[in-house]
Amino acid sequence: KLCEGILNILENDTKTSCQVACLEALRILSRDKKVLVPVTTKRNMQILMRLAKLDTGEDPLERVSEFPVIVEALKCLCNIIFNSAIAQKLSLELNLAAMLCNLLEKCKDQQFVGDIKCFDLRLLFLLSLLHTDIRSQLRQELQGVQVLTQALESSLSVRWTEEYKAAEDRDRPPLSLQETDCAIEALKALFNVTLDSWNVHSKNESHQFRYMAAILRHCLLTAGPTEDKTEELH
Repeated sequence: KLCEGILNILENDTKTSCQVACLEALRILSRDKKVLVPVTTKRNMQILMRLAKLDTGEDPLERVSEFPVIVEALKCLCNIIFNSAIAQKLSLELNLAAMLCNLLEKCKDQQFVGDIKCFDLRLLFLLSLLHTDIRSQLRQELQGVQVLTQALESSLSVRWTEEYKAAEDRDRPPLSLQETDCAIEALKALFNVTLDSWNVHSKNESHQFRYMAAILRHCLLTAGPTEDKTEELH
């Protein structure tokens, strides 16, 4: 009942501070699988997707004041999808992966969107891990390899000297914690999406995998903010 009450509040247009507080409470509650059973419905998923700006088509991310709401809604969706098989099935029906890829595109060249990007990537990782149909959809329909590789390239701030050769700057500072976390989530999602890619047939696929290999090499030469984070990244 508490979860339903929170979602009923979130369905209405309330103040940003109220939305964040409700989402934080829901995020904590959503760690309990028993709590999730009665609230994992299409309507409730759509409420969270709307708050995460996953249903806004081509509208850009403009209002920085809304970014904390987007992040908390994405965190809630991560917990719900991880803990609920029903939510995993609904994700395919609601075309959640396509909306996440669209949101990731909106994060390009945007300021203050690091947390949005990170939890978007984490949700793509979870979907590609837990639902084989979504993994196939990402690979075949949504150009998931390209989208995720570009997200990884952006997180690592790759500079190119040749088509498949990244610049090596041994004096560059370590990645920030946020950049490292984004890169790790992108790598995890890429692993799932490319897991069954034993045969590369087209010229475009060949280019994509050579491009990805160059970025992975660059990743191995990149340091994170701490020794533990560097090890996790590698």
